[in-house]
Amino acid sequence: MIKNIVFSILVPIIGMMNVQAASQINTLSGGLFEKQTGIAIRGYDSVAYFISHRPIKGKEEFSTQYQGAKWLFSSKENLDLFLSNPEKYSPQYGGYCAYGVAVDNLVSIEPDKFTIKNGKLYLNFDASVQSKWLKEPDKYINDADQKFTSLLKK
Repeated sequence: MIKNIVFSILVPIIGMMNVQAASQINTLSGGLFEKQTGIAIRGYDSVAYFISHRPIKGKEEFSTQYQGAKWLFSSKENLDLFLSNPEKYSPQYGGYCAYGVAVDNLVSIEPDKFTIKNGKLYLNFDASVQSKWLKEPDKYINDADQKFTSLLKK
């Protein structure tokens, strides 16, 4: 309950702090005072979510630039898969919290709070937010699909 209250208060504040410098890809560091790092989805291998069904930290030696961010991968094979089809392996909404986008906020994620739905990767802020997300994912996806582009422009 308290965590939900804190989230409802802090997310709009954090969102406002980050929206002005919003990049197409989430490179936020996480934590209360988030900053842009230049590294997509906190350095986790986006392909691993699909192949290993879990988050795996990427390595500098398997990296690429895509849409203005550095992407790290845990293996050369995963890097090659990403390069062959980056749209397939990129998280939705640039890796920002999918629930946050649905409720008009661009916020960071916890890499282990993810869902793959209809072949697409969705990331969430924390366990509490993911629990809300999982109750009505189709509704939140529809809302976020409509809002993401305009959120980037704010």
